[in-house]
Amino acid sequence: QLVESGGGLVQAGGSLRLSCAASGRPFSTYAMGWFRQAPGKEREFVASISWSTGRTSYAGFVQGRFTISKNNAKNTVYLQMNSLKPEDTAVYYCAAERLAERVVTGDYWGQGIQVTVSS
Repeated sequence: QLVESGGGLVQAGGSLRLSCAASGRPFSTYAMGWFRQAPGKEREFVASISWSTGRTSYAGFVQGRFTISKNNAKNTVYLQMNSLKPEDTAVYYCAAERLAERVVTGDYWGQGIQVTVSS
């Protein structure tokens, strides 16, 4: 089970930190990631991290503004989002993929959490 938290409304230029609490299975061999879907658009990859190696990957539009990290003891993955822009407004989803270094298709998904950036 993946449960997201930390979304909300923020002004442009502000910051938010999303959390994804994982439970129910051993995620040590998984890749964890964040995707987002804006109204009228397809879901897109944002960032991913390997639970075992800590290797990270990011979408090009992140441009150093977002950071994905994990806390093994809490079984939680974070997405720190800084310098937010109105175009970052979307529903953000946490995803997990087995035996992978990076989430591509996702085997498990959270319910999604709204992030709204006002101009």
